[in-house]
Amino acid sequence: MVQLLGRDGRFEPSAAAEAYLPYFEQIDDQLLLQFYRDMVVSRSFDTEATNLQRQGQLALWPPSQGQEAAQVGSAHAAKAQDHIFPSYREHIIGMIRGVDGIDIIRLMRGVTNGGWNPGDPSNGNVHPYTLVLGTQTLHATGFAMGMRFDGVVGTGNADVDAAVLVYFGDGASSEGDVSEAMVFAASYQTPQVFFLQNNHWAISVPVSTQSRVPLYQRAGGFGIPGVQVDGNDVLASYAVAAKHLDDARSGRGPSLIEALTYRMGAHTTSDDPTKYRAGDEVEYWSARDPIARYRVYLSSRGVGDDFFNDVDQQAADTESDLRNRTIALEPASRANMFDNVYSEHHPLMDEQKAWLERYEESFVATDAAEASA
Repeated sequence: MVQLLGRDGRFEPSAAAEAYLPYFEQIDDQLLLQFYRDMVVSRSFDTEATNLQRQGQLALWPPSQGQEAAQVGSAHAAKAQDHIFPSYREHIIGMIRGVDGIDIIRLMRGVTNGGWNPGDPSNGNVHPYTLVLGTQTLHATGFAMGMRFDGVVGTGNADVDAAVLVYFGDGASSEGDVSEAMVFAASYQTPQVFFLQNNHWAISVPVSTQSRVPLYQRAGGFGIPGVQVDGNDVLASYAVAAKHLDDARSGRGPSLIEALTYRMGAHTTSDDPTKYRAGDEVEYWSARDPIARYRVYLSSRGVGDDFFNDVDQQAADTESDLRNRTIALEPASRANMFDNVYSEHHPLMDEQKAWLERYEESFVATDAAEASA
């Protein structure tokens, strides 16, 4: 396993980390601090969204607590021209790339059908969430095939060459869609990184039931190189993702990264993890918290309390802003369901929208007649 930080936060690269050290050495002081800021903001955003769901403001929320290092490190490894295909709990990844956090909330509140427009440059080439497990790997592979056909891979121009980064979990790795995506990725040597966040639980099924071998080894059966990284180590997550994304952009084909991490909370807010996992397991991973571990590392480099206090204030402001903006959201218009079915204007959509309007008006007329009677 590739690891740069020990459990106690000291810089202790593992033997497997040697090939990735040049990418760690490229990290400047500003990015080192940004890693911590993003992880703390991610957890605050996640905590407040969970609270909002419990209070009836959201229909559902998929928590990401515990997975901050894997997400923040890999997100910063991507370049502006790369395309990101998330699953449904990669909240901070979208925000790092430019997605407004309230758009994620809108999706989980049910006032939008997609959340954000991936074609809008302000959203950083982040494609919409995919709630159906594994399907995003097919979308990503198809997109990566198109990139190769379009000639934006292996040109030697750092501003042109692009890659695709797709996120999925250990449960999704057992889906047929993921296997099919890897078949096509290997066949067409797509510029693509499969980023598997192994958080140990596919809802209530442990990863030990899903696979008898480490998940990164599955890639070899498709002719794709695989590597396992400590997903609670933000430095290692960045370095490994940066190298493999560079390889993809250079035309060296796809690869798979298994980020070993842990889902500290529930699968979603409709789940109760105490029904299927033991408390000592949670305690084990809690002692390996990615934020606490990284704070020790920054402190050893001379980062003082002023920085940490500033981050804590930003996190508190994020929570307050999120709550205020969530409560202020207006219900979606029913007309929205007709507006984006086709890319161009379609008369059938006009007909169906008009029918719905007449149908709704009939209830208003009925209520008025009953009131006058």
